[in-house]
Amino acid sequence: MRVPSRSPGRQPGPAVASTAPAARRLPAGGRRTTAAPDLAAYRSAVAELLVEVGALADAPSTIARQVLLDQRLREPAVAAVLDATPQGLVGARETLLLEMARYQPNARSSAHDLTALVRIYLLSRIDVLWWRDSPTFLTDEQVRTSTELVDLEWLRRRGLLDFRYQEQPATVLGRGLRAVRRRLRPDATPRTAGLLFRRARREMIAFLNDLGREFAAAGPPGTPPLWVTSLARSAEHQYRLRRLGYAAMVPSGHCLGWAADVELAWYERFGARTTLAGLLLARQEAGEINVIDEGQAWHVCLAPVARRRFRRAYEAEMGV
Repeated sequence: MRVPSRSPGRQPGPAVASTAPAARRLPAGGRRTTAAPDLAAYRSAVAELLVEVGALADAPSTIARQVLLDQRLREPAVAAVLDATPQGLVGARETLLLEMARYQPNARSSAHDLTALVRIYLLSRIDVLWWRDSPTFLTDEQVRTSTELVDLEWLRRRGLLDFRYQEQPATVLGRGLRAVRRRLRPDATPRTAGLLFRRARREMIAFLNDLGREFAAAGPPGTPPLWVTSLARSAEHQYRLRRLGYAAMVPSGHCLGWAADVELAWYERFGARTTLAGLLLARQEAGEINVIDEGQAWHVCLAPVARRRFRRAYEAEMGV
């Protein structure tokens, strides 16, 4: 059984636009560092910073928070990561301060408080660091037509997916039926809007299939399959989410096609949440993914070092 053929490569025309900067300033001293940043040290430094941000979360502490960030973001473990992103250290600092200044608590947002906002932003910079030269899907149309992405529904109908998802209803009738089903069976599925785009990179499909099989083997009896709540999306949609109050960071691994959101909270009722969290953290420890705890769902981004392995896995599974 075959799936759509492998992409022939980058196509002519303005299908996607690169997020890579035309030129980057060299660090002080004129030397460009080539060593990969220590991500374990970065995550540890971010965790320490979050404790301090939490102690300064009240409104009168705005200036103190800014001073704190000025100091902590320049620490070597943090600066090495931020300076390697397209925005650089200064741009990342200014963006974070702006995000904090604009922050308003919102029931829709995964950033339930200011500390969560800082955590999500700083950890999401790992995605951007990894895929800084990857093209961004700027518009919804680019997501729908890109040859780099595969239609999940085509695979689902052929039993080639080891994870579940649901699409966002496209009509008023569809939204009404979804609401009725939730009232009748409120815990039958995760409480999520669903996928606007049911498309993903081949490597991400293989990764999620692999994770889904591992979760099925490790979870308690009766645990439902892995549930994915978000995959590739456009920068256009990312800004749409921001206007609705979601903590949708820009740039984002989702808009590069290398990130997904995996449901966690729903599995608590099956006694499987801790199991799934452990599997994700173990894969992060192995350098395969970046993980961000966003509450109900966890954000995961595939590491470049795992790209080739999962591309081969996809081709083997699908008979390409």
